[in-house]
Amino acid sequence: MIRLTNIKIGINKAESDEKERQALRKAIFSRLGINENQLTGFEIFRKSIDARKKDHIIYVYTVDADVVNEKQILGEYGSKGITPTPDLSYKGVKLGTEYMQERPVIIGMGPAGIFAGLMLSRNGYRPILLERGEDVEARTASINKFWNGGLLDTESNVQFGEGGAGTFSDGKLTTLINDKRCRTVLEEFIKAGAPKEILYKSKPHIGTDMLKVTVKNIRKKIMAHGGEVRFKAKVTDFEIKNGRIEAVTINEKERLECSIVLMAIGHSARDTFGVLHNRGVVMNQKPFSIGVRIEHPQYIIDRAQYGKAAGYTGLGAADYKLSYHSNNGRSAYTFCMCPGGYVVAAASEGGGIVTNGMSEYKRDGDNANSAILVGVTPDDFNSRHPLAGIEFQRKWEKLAYQTGGQNYRAPAQLTCDFLSDRPSSKLGGVRPSYKPGVTLARLRDCLPHYVTETLKEAIVYFDTKIKGFALPDGILTGVETRSSSPVRIIRDENHLSNIHGIYPMGEGAGYAGGIMSSAVDGIKTAEKIMMGYAPLRLDI
Repeated sequence: MIRLTNIKIGINKAESDEKERQALRKAIFSRLGINENQLTGFEIFRKSIDARKKDHIIYVYTVDADVVNEKQILGEYGSKGITPTPDLSYKGVKLGTEYMQERPVIIGMGPAGIFAGLMLSRNGYRPILLERGEDVEARTASINKFWNGGLLDTESNVQFGEGGAGTFSDGKLTTLINDKRCRTVLEEFIKAGAPKEILYKSKPHIGTDMLKVTVKNIRKKIMAHGGEVRFKAKVTDFEIKNGRIEAVTINEKERLECSIVLMAIGHSARDTFGVLHNRGVVMNQKPFSIGVRIEHPQYIIDRAQYGKAAGYTGLGAADYKLSYHSNNGRSAYTFCMCPGGYVVAAASEGGGIVTNGMSEYKRDGDNANSAILVGVTPDDFNSRHPLAGIEFQRKWEKLAYQTGGQNYRAPAQLTCDFLSDRPSSKLGGVRPSYKPGVTLARLRDCLPHYVTETLKEAIVYFDTKIKGFALPDGILTGVETRSSSPVRIIRDENHLSNIHGIYPMGEGAGYAGGIMSSAVDGIKTAEKIMMGYAPLRLDI
């Protein structure tokens, strides 16, 4: 096929699938100078929105076309943004020859664990997946009990359970990594029930409602290929002898022998980090970010980004991505922006407040929300201990719990009051979406002073980029502390830790950030296993 880039079509010419395809066909004919009989088919490879000119918003496409006389056309147009379509199919790896002694064990069923499990099971390795939380259906019920009644299950919540923390998020599949495996991840999500558009949209997302379906379907595929999935199976200890993993303990009583363990424990598995550290697994402190969630009416963001075209069919709810560098040396940025979404309670420990953002596929909630975060480094932790970042997070989560009233209501403040450093006495026009509810308070009481001061500067600056960002009635809800893992478990080029047989991977181990990069890291780790070992013998 032939790839054509930078095809531009006005949004009014693509307001339905049929009109879009007609417009693209005409653009292909014009670009290649061919007639209808010479085009046998085409596929959209990439679609993005160019909204730099609010009075002329356009879609920009990259298209792969199947044409007659392909070589001739490439010879004539090869220097004009028309090239052969590259092969992006997943090739896999050459499998090893040494047989394992036991089935490989995967700890955690976030994106890294699920995709490692899918690849291993599909190639005959029959992995055992251990997840401390519940399956997605039971997990949803447990989370709803917390959101609606303040009853926190510390083993099955927004952080722990099937699908990982990403299941209760916006389901963003954007990433900064450039890896062919990204397309493989998208294709697997589509096979599991996600919409096909995620394969070509420049900012693909699934939404928490569809993620619940897709992760369950991928789990069924793992099991159909010989994998075993166990929920409520918390790994509480690791048996290590002579620098090798020999077994893991499940729920403090069951011993499972294993020589290969893929660690996809997620960034909030604080107790597991502690056990690993005590057992001699080498890990280091890692920078991360903390801050708050900000909420605006979605129509304000739509209007700021799309002008009069706000609400136009096909554009959907608008998003943003902003950053600010302060003279104090700190930086602030928006993170995990959720158009038409909700601020959610994401605590995994008793006596702490943690916020996160979530939206469903349609992104049709009244409010837009985003984290505004400020970077923190090991210098802020006041300790060289590898787990000091965890204690730093915990300190501010506990203060937020106390500030909110010690009942899992989150501390919140109107934007105008936060900027003026005065307490809020009543809500304005923006209704906070956080459940179990908010308590109006001073956010400076549960954040480091350098974070609050940098946030103030950033909000004022962001208002120059997104008109209405500093809306007086906007709501700030604290605190967001789980932006990324506070540790990095050291591994070598083969993804092995200093303990032979333990393979750290994904976001919790410090090697990914988000659903897509975590899934890719899971695939790459599975490949390391497959290159070193043969598929498991059926008589083992």
